Amino acid sequence: MTDYSSFADDFYINVNLNTEMELPKSRDTLLHFYERIQKSYPEMTNFYTRENGDFVLEEDKEKGHYRWVSLENRRLCSGCVNPARSEDAYEQHELVLELAPYHLSVSTLDCEALDVLFGFDFTYGGNHDEIVAEALGISKAMEAILDVPGARIINFEPSATIALDEHCRLQCRLSVETRTNAYQIRTGEFHDDQLSVYFTVRQYWGFGAKMTFLESLAKQCKMGEELVESHILPNVVRPLAQAISAK
Repeated sequence: MTDYSSFADDFYINVNLNTEMELPKSRDTLLHFYERIQKSYPEMTNFYTRENGDFVLEEDKEKGHYRWVSLENRRLCSGCVNPARSEDAYEQHELVLELAPYHLSVSTLDCEALDVLFGFDFTYGGNHDEIVAEALGISKAMEAILDVPGARIINFEPSATIALDEHCRLQCRLSVETRTNAYQIRTGEFHDDQLSVYFTVRQYWGFGAKMTFLESLAKQCKMGEELVESHILPNVVRPLAQAISAK
């Protein structure tokens, strides 16, 4: 896989396992699950509970590259930020999905969907929506409204979801998330914040899905890499990086 460090300030590969039923929250179950993960990744030592009740185990974020695993009410998440190799992230996600059936009683019957997300963050202290429109362009159908006297873009977050199979069970979604608000645009006071590009490959379960979690993960990672290399990197990530560096 291409080294993304030259295009984005941060990149990450995450996996989300979405379940139909609530995940277990007992003390013994959680500790055994996280201790098993920690055995493979000893530097994951920061364990805490968020205000909303989610449980998180992570490495030191100050290093700039780190791993994390979180357990939500109906979602198991695994993330790897700025991995040296994409394989490092995949190995972590494989471990989490391999452990989930045994430690959390998660089965393919209980699975709603499995997501593989490729994320890119850019630190930019300006109008995020304006730079996205400049870098990615606006359709001709929308351009005319910008001719209104005094018009300024205050929200522009393009997104699209497409089906990759005839049954629409395998999908991919591209979305851009900006973090500029109307107050900043009105006052001209911008602060460095993260402008994000998310590309997600999602496999829905049910209706006869026969794959295991690991088989689906391998398929989605391969497909995600191919689409990122051929479409997302040259048409979205690189233009944004170039537009930001030109400011």
